[in-house]
Amino acid sequence: MVILLPEQITGQLEHYFKKAVITIFCVVISTVLFAQTTGKLSGKVSDRKTGETIIGGTVKVQGTRTAVSTDVDGRYTLVGLAPGKYTFEVSYIGYSTKRITDVEIKANTVTPLNIVLEESKDNNLSEVVITSSYKKESVNTLYLQQKNRAVISDGISADMINRSPDRSTGDVLKRVSGTTIQDNKFVIVRGLSDRYNNASLDNSSLPSTEPNRKAFSFDIVPAGLIDNIVVSKTATPDLNADFAGGSIKIITKDVPDRNFFDISLGTGYNSQSTFKDFFYGPRYTENYFGFDGGHRQIPTSSKFPKNTAATEALRFDDAKNITAINQLPKVWKIGQESAPLSQNHQLSLGQVKNFANGGKFGMIASLTYRNSETTRPDVERDYYTYDYDDRVNTFSSNIGAMANFSYVKGKNKIAFKNLYNRILDDKFTYREGTDQGRSTDLRYYAFDMTQKGIFKTSLDGDHQVTEKNKITWTLSYSNILNNQPDQRKIGYQRSISDRGTDKPFLAANTALTKENNRFFSDLKESIYSGAVNDIYNIKLFDKSTILKGGLGSQYRDRDFAARLMGITLKQADQDIQSRPLSTLYSTALINQGLYQLSEITGNSDKYDAHSLTSFGYVMLDQPITEKLRAVYGVRAEQFNLELNSRGNDGKAIQVKQDYLDILPSVNLTYALNPQSNFRASYYRTLARPEFRELAPFDYYDYELLGNVSGNQSLKRTLIDNADLRYEIYPAAGQVISVSAFYKHFNNAIEPTIYDQNSTPAFSYFNTPKAVNYGLELEFRHTLDFIYTTDFFKNMTVYANGTLVKSKVTNPTDQAYLRTERPMVGQSPYSVNAGLQYNALSNNLNFSALFNRVGKRIVNVGGQRFSDVWEAPRNVIDFQAGYRFYKNKAQVKLNVNDILNNQSLLYFDYSNDNKFNPEKEVIVNGNKVSDEILSRYKTGTNISLSLSYSF
Repeated sequence: MVILLPEQITGQLEHYFKKAVITIFCVVISTVLFAQTTGKLSGKVSDRKTGETIIGGTVKVQGTRTAVSTDVDGRYTLVGLAPGKYTFEVSYIGYSTKRITDVEIKANTVTPLNIVLEESKDNNLSEVVITSSYKKESVNTLYLQQKNRAVISDGISADMINRSPDRSTGDVLKRVSGTTIQDNKFVIVRGLSDRYNNASLDNSSLPSTEPNRKAFSFDIVPAGLIDNIVVSKTATPDLNADFAGGSIKIITKDVPDRNFFDISLGTGYNSQSTFKDFFYGPRYTENYFGFDGGHRQIPTSSKFPKNTAATEALRFDDAKNITAINQLPKVWKIGQESAPLSQNHQLSLGQVKNFANGGKFGMIASLTYRNSETTRPDVERDYYTYDYDDRVNTFSSNIGAMANFSYVKGKNKIAFKNLYNRILDDKFTYREGTDQGRSTDLRYYAFDMTQKGIFKTSLDGDHQVTEKNKITWTLSYSNILNNQPDQRKIGYQRSISDRGTDKPFLAANTALTKENNRFFSDLKESIYSGAVNDIYNIKLFDKSTILKGGLGSQYRDRDFAARLMGITLKQADQDIQSRPLSTLYSTALINQGLYQLSEITGNSDKYDAHSLTSFGYVMLDQPITEKLRAVYGVRAEQFNLELNSRGNDGKAIQVKQDYLDILPSVNLTYALNPQSNFRASYYRTLARPEFRELAPFDYYDYELLGNVSGNQSLKRTLIDNADLRYEIYPAAGQVISVSAFYKHFNNAIEPTIYDQNSTPAFSYFNTPKAVNYGLELEFRHTLDFIYTTDFFKNMTVYANGTLVKSKVTNPTDQAYLRTERPMVGQSPYSVNAGLQYNALSNNLNFSALFNRVGKRIVNVGGQRFSDVWEAPRNVIDFQAGYRFYKNKAQVKLNVNDILNNQSLLYFDYSNDNKFNPEKEVIVNGNKVSDEILSRYKTGTNISLSLSYSF
């Protein structure tokens, strides 16, 4: 391994590390020394019918003057309570007082108690008292969360997360009904691909973490810092309209109930990677912290050419040519080691300070570090003229940080929330195989490192202006970086006819192509957004109704630039071309003037783009009768986009889009009884093309063996949605539901293959019309209906399944092999099932999860290639967690993808809904059978972590 870290940087790292260690030590010592022998009571007070929080309510210890008021979030905290059992009284003007008995307070512990109040129908309010026990009230509040949401949705709370061994938001979302997780980080709702879902974090939209797709990597947000997650499957006017499957809303914690300092240390084993051979390119110390360190970046020296014309001018100046080549990173060495165990560590800190004026300041911070080395030793690509076998080695490092600060006083709250994440993936691929189209055997090397960074900060305000009026606002900024420094690709070839001879493989380095080059790219994007919401409680037809309106906007600005360069031999020389990769580009050969710096950067290899989305909405949350509730309104979104680039002919390309969309929605909920609802909804949503999908930039993907480019003619998608749902809540945390849904897509955005040329081109297009409809079933229940013993009472079984039918008629821009097909990314079915067991007062937790997603199209085929399908996989995960030492320590075991089924992408020429390479059919006059775009296994992952809370 190459270590190239300047002493100056090393000294700074040591300095900061020492300061961090001293700070952590002081926090731990102060936390231990100032530990109290009293306890706290903390929770939230809500309205039983609407689920809205009650601001200014009073929570009092019965028989004393000890009391506190709920803040702008409806939250309260009673401190300094001696251990023992208490009775608390909760009151608010216009509501019946509630008396909660048998509340046990323990030393150095926060006892959670959420409370539900009911509007009083008695004029003599002081005499209306409802008595409830601690256990019963906890059940009531969970019912409230489940039944009173305005839309068809599913969610999970901090309490449920705390009882699970989940480590990241990706793990948590596996437990939410109707969601499926790909690669432990990308979410799919109701079988629709990730481009038809959106996500928000702390009331502001999350940017895409991927450069070539609309998707957010949910594994970067630690589970322990989540307050709640809600996945809305229908829309209300206050939700971002850019979705069809689901809108995922994540709220992180801000004011903790107690001071804490948590540390978690974890390690992991992969069945096909750990302790096995791992191959890699040059590596530097900074790589372990998610940074390249500048070692692979394109030279910034004045003596290095700045553009294609300057590079071409070097052909007439040998000295400058040699100087420029020697400035490029010398990074052709291949290292080998035994892959170590993966690492997963986290530090979390929470502090809360109560002031004499009634104000409260809270801070929660987290630092996460992950590192792994994984191998896919046998990736098969067998289609068209290719028969390749790849070995893919990936070194990954991830650092993440969150820091949330909040100040609450009375009816006002200000929150400052920050998220930072940096991911470095350094991939080395070695390929062997045959290309019948060129009649050659191939040995191919690809060094491909990507570093991605996300910084998101937001400032939120909640203000209860009057008893009937509340204003909330959000200001947010996000910055996204995606840097691909010096992706290096080089192939060696030998004629098939020379097999069995001593003729060597020769490097294809006499001319520069997109298949053999050094690729440098840099993407920078900034997102600015703001919104304000005004909420009124009014009387409409003599019933209490919530009127809500809001305005906001989001501005995105992106710059992207790439350069394609390389070193080519001035004259073919078999002695040089037959050299191994480590000496192919030796300094001695360069200094002899045998190599020429070449460049094939085109006019379309850079673009800039910006967009402005402005919105306004108005909605009513109105009780029609005692049982019927309507949430309805309209949202308007004005969208303006401008993208600038150039075509290969040098002519300017400008893409402009300007849309004003009026998006109505109505959600009806009829409470058949206290335990069941019937819901119906209609809503219109949309999906807009991403910058990358519009940009003419043409990128050669060595894994797809084709070019990926945008389509500047893409239009936005309009989607009409309708849903019906019947839901029963037998007990707290339990649900049985059946849903039906229908979606009509106008101009659906889908990926496709254009295969008229020898090298296939992957791009995007609009399908004029698509229809999607299906059924969704959900079941979550404890097993105490079998036997009323503690064992079955503590065991919960849950399952959800989706059956979907989708139909698309291909456009007429080319002669597609199929005229009709399902939507891209839409599975005909998906199944999630699980069994969870809790014991020893929830200190011991076991869960097993099963997932299977039906066959789905990844790319639409063209005239020669059939559609690309992803075959189903059975995935079983196991999780176990145990808390001990007074609940301060916890050990967690996760086993992911136990079955390790293969991932298979294939061309289904036989059109029989399965991979069948033995069955031959006639396509365009030729005999063909199903072919493999890629087939591999990722291995079973076993991870173990130990955490301790000070």
